[in-house]
Amino acid sequence: MTRQVHQSKDPDILAEDAALRRAARRAREIGRKTGTPVYVLKNGRIVDLTKEWKRRARSR
Repeated sequence: MTRQVHQSKDPDILAEDAALRRAARRAREIGRKTGTPVYVLKNGRIVDLTKEWKRRARSR
């Protein structure tokens, strides 16, 4: 993902990156606690993070 420099003076637009990161972090937390699937794009493939977390927990 490449970052773009925003030319906007709107504070909401300038704060969007931080807001999206907070939302993603919160979605991962909720998914981990409730077992709800959390899908992300990794290396061009759609992956369910909850399945990866369960696999890692079993291997420990």
